Amino acid sequence: MPFIVLKLLFVPLISVFIIVSSVYLDYQSSIPLMLLLATLLYLSVVFDRKYEWLRNVQFLFLGAFHYVSQLNWCILLYYIFIINLIHKKENFRDSMSLCFLMILQYSVIRLTYLPLTKYHILVSVFDTLASFVIVISFHFVNFLDSEKKKLYKQNDYLTYHDPLTGLLNYDGYLHKVQHLIKLNKPFQLVLLDINNFKSLNAKDISTANEILISFSRALRKLFLNDMLAASRYAGDRFAILLPEHVNIESSMFNFEHIGVQVTYSITCYPHEALTYQEMLSTAEDRIFQMRRNSWMRSQEEILRTEKMKMVGELAAGMAHEIRNPLTSIKGFIQLSKNQSYNIQPWYEVIMGEITRVGELTAEFLHFSKPHASNMKVESLTDCMTRVYSLCESEAASHGHLFTLDLSDDPIHIVMDRDKIIQVLINLIRNSFQAMEHTGTVRISLEAVEALAVVRVEDTGKGIADENLAKIFDPFYTTKEEGTGLGLSLCQKIVEDHGGRITVQSELGKGTTFTLRIPLA
Repeated sequence: MPFIVLKLLFVPLISVFIIVSSVYLDYQSSIPLMLLLATLLYLSVVFDRKYEWLRNVQFLFLGAFHYVSQLNWCILLYYIFIINLIHKKENFRDSMSLCFLMILQYSVIRLTYLPLTKYHILVSVFDTLASFVIVISFHFVNFLDSEKKKLYKQNDYLTYHDPLTGLLNYDGYLHKVQHLIKLNKPFQLVLLDINNFKSLNAKDISTANEILISFSRALRKLFLNDMLAASRYAGDRFAILLPEHVNIESSMFNFEHIGVQVTYSITCYPHEALTYQEMLSTAEDRIFQMRRNSWMRSQEEILRTEKMKMVGELAAGMAHEIRNPLTSIKGFIQLSKNQSYNIQPWYEVIMGEITRVGELTAEFLHFSKPHASNMKVESLTDCMTRVYSLCESEAASHGHLFTLDLSDDPIHIVMDRDKIIQVLINLIRNSFQAMEHTGTVRISLEAVEALAVVRVEDTGKGIADENLAKIFDPFYTTKEEGTGLGLSLCQKIVEDHGGRITVQSELGKGTTFTLRIPLA
């Protein structure tokens, strides 16, 4: 643009100055012819951008004007037209050739109205050298300007683009959205979030980069002809700007071929947002809700899977536990066949096995049925006192010392009284059975912050570390006649009350069960 202004301003000024000077110096020049040639020369300058062929004939107008005016000052016009011819040429050799031809024309015409002396020949040589210097300087300035533009372009690219994928970064994404809204051009903003990115890039950074690059290529391919812009920001999140007319279907965002699962949201301008802040806020809120719903669905699926796994384990354990006594009963019935079905010798054993099956199924029903809704605020202190009175005689019959330690203040919780009594009695009887010799069982109750804390401590043989993590598993037991459902049932009841049960044990010293239940 500056060079165009230079041509349009200086060509007519220099031409007028030369015409006036030629007349003033009385060089016998034709004024009408000079005016005509100057006008043609100027018109060729004005319209050479529109009609490229004018550049090829400008040298004729310039040469004729130089010949008629007979002034060396036309060298300035030659310099301007040399630059006009070469300013878009990158090839230095072509530029020098054009420069040489223009200066040669100038020197030949100059020598037509000047005597052919040594001085004038040397002046022509000097003019040629000067023109070469101008061309070289112009190319050098052009080179610097070109490098400057490249740096600006690179800087602009780094400012608004993601170097890994080549898509826009967050700043570029904001800039593009603002630009489209400023143009009041309807468009769709599609946000995509890679759900499984953390699990996919668990190996190393290069794996993560390959995933992002593959995903960005897939997006380009998917919206090759429609995409207004695409951006990668916040690590694993992408934004695509699409024209309003593009129809988007959920099946389009299937990227299983690269192992990627995405959550996406669509926001339309100006139907759903009028400003870019509102646009971005709406889009981000939607992707958050979509991500949250997706996470909840995955958690429900995991929970459903865990439940099915637990049901399978319970069914397998129940079948195993029932099969053992049934096998014994079957064996004794087969033996009785040889004695005319007289089961008297095995009657007690058979009835014991039948009782065991009954107890097992009863405990399983307690474990599996939903928790009764008989929940109300009651005194846990009174409940503990009741349990102590029920178990005191059993402790005395085994020779154990049984103590109760209660808080001075009454403690109330929301509970099903019968269920909590069942848990405490089960834990206390386990403690009695864990002590092969006489020992001590202590139950205590206290309020710690917002929790009621119940402890059942014994001085029994303790539990080995490898068994400690299994004691709440269904059907796991170390007792010869145990069902393995007692502690599992206790844990379920406590959890139904919003609490939790933990255990600490040391071999040879004893075991402590701790219940923590929220206060009412």
